Amino acid sequence: MSLFSQHSANPNALFSGWLLPVALLVLLATALLSVTQGPMSIPVSDALSALLPFNFEGDAPAHYQLVVTGIRLPRTLLCIAVGAILAMCGAVMQGLFRNPLADPGIIGVSSGSAAGAAIAIVLLGLVNWQLPDFISALAVPLFAFIGGFVTTVLVYRLGTTPNGTSVVMMLLAGIAVGALSGAGIGLLSYLANDQMLRDLSLWQMGSLAGATWSNIVLAFVTLAILLVVFMRKAQALNALLLGEAEAGHLGIQVQKLKSQLIFFTALGVGIAVSVSGLIGFVGLVVPHLIRMLLGPNHQRLIPYSALLGAALLLLADLLSRLVISPAELPVGIVTALVGAPFFIFLLLQQRQRIA
Repeated sequence: MSLFSQHSANPNALFSGWLLPVALLVLLATALLSVTQGPMSIPVSDALSALLPFNFEGDAPAHYQLVVTGIRLPRTLLCIAVGAILAMCGAVMQGLFRNPLADPGIIGVSSGSAAGAAIAIVLLGLVNWQLPDFISALAVPLFAFIGGFVTTVLVYRLGTTPNGTSVVMMLLAGIAVGALSGAGIGLLSYLANDQMLRDLSLWQMGSLAGATWSNIVLAFVTLAILLVVFMRKAQALNALLLGEAEAGHLGIQVQKLKSQLIFFTALGVGIAVSVSGLIGFVGLVVPHLIRMLLGPNHQRLIPYSALLGAALLLLADLLSRLVISPAELPVGIVTALVGAPFFIFLLLQQRQRIA
């Protein structure tokens, strides 16, 4: 029986009628907090004056405009895109593996993407070629995608048998891939110079402080592509929850569906890792919460996961700026502090169900 069957007749699905406006309001509120709060608190009226094309209760001071439009707005937008991508990819992975413990970070996909991106960062610094700007900008996302794709295929192959997907094998494969990726990143760190080493260290802990408009455009284009593709595959994912044989009887080309989902989740995770570093547990926590509220229907699960994932990462990023202000915690540490206990809770749930 699918581990999702406990939600198949979820009475809480009635929440879906009013959850959309609530989710949008929460996302808007967290985005506004992200723009106004930090080591320098900015009044909402001044923030809106800096953002809107017309005057809102007068012009904002010049330093407020610089902070809002030059630092916090790009960071907020990148945070929204990355959080939505990670949450959607987590929801699709859980549907693909038919297990709520599947997550890009836990099964090693993020580690593989991180290793690929680290190779690009160090190699570009070591070879010192004068490459065109657009090639340099695409190198890290491309290598991150390749690393994530190879890892996803490897974990899927190791965790899948003729009888289905083994969560134990999947987690063990993720641990092995994570260890191998960590060793590779350690070797690259040893070869790196001081500047590359600092970049790698900060990037491994996850940070949105280096948001650029090119990264934002790349992340939002990726988000739009993933949203369209995943929503088109939502009904097929619903059928896959019944089992591969049952989905095949319903006319679903199971192997083709798996290949497509593996490709696009690797693409999403690779791009997210390349622009923000390693940020874990968003893809685990968010889809599980949405599934408890709305049930396992991917036509609702995917878009609501995107909204809540964006809001959750915005809150985590805001906490990372406020907890030890004026210094800043890497946002990956904040999400791990929230996500690791949640993962333990899910493991305890699974143990009780097996017992």
